[in-house]
Amino acid sequence: MSSSSKVFLILFVCIFSLLILHGTSTEFEVGEKLTKGWEVPLPKHPHVYNEWAQKNRFKVNDTLHFRYKKDSVMVVTNSEYDKCGSAQPLFFSNNGDTTFVLDRPGLFYFISGVTGHCPKGQKMIVKVLDVENSSDDDQQSGNQTAAEDTKKKSDATQALGHWSLPSFMVLFIVGYHIMG
Repeated sequence: MSSSSKVFLILFVCIFSLLILHGTSTEFEVGEKLTKGWEVPLPKHPHVYNEWAQKNRFKVNDTLHFRYKKDSVMVVTNSEYDKCGSAQPLFFSNNGDTTFVLDRPGLFYFISGVTGHCPKGQKMIVKVLDVENSSDDDQQSGNQTAAEDTKKKSDATQALGHWSLPSFMVLFIVGYHIMG
């Protein structure tokens, strides 16, 4: 094995190890199969978003994808969630196609920013599990310090978030044959 092949193999093992430690992320379509996107739920089913969130298992670096028309998505504190309003949300987007990265374990509180939508049920609590320390699964994010750390960039992505194990395997095989 040539020295360039050894370097490539070492590099591949390091990247592969990082991928395994980092884990893979999942993109969730908010309300999938239950609603037409992020909208005011039907009166007969006002808790559709929390029911949907409870049926899913979220982990750090997963993303939530919100699709909506003439609405908005806000991340707020627990007390603002209960009040259905915030003058200074931790995150705000109204572009109709919002992706939000769940960047830490704990609870995230989402509400619509359109007056009257949240009291009609357009709100959701998402619990993100701490897979590295499962005993902390019940960690709550209601305190202000954790909530302040929640401020987001709407299209933030993780460096390896779009790379999958098959992608790295193909990269390795092609690289190995090129390095020969």
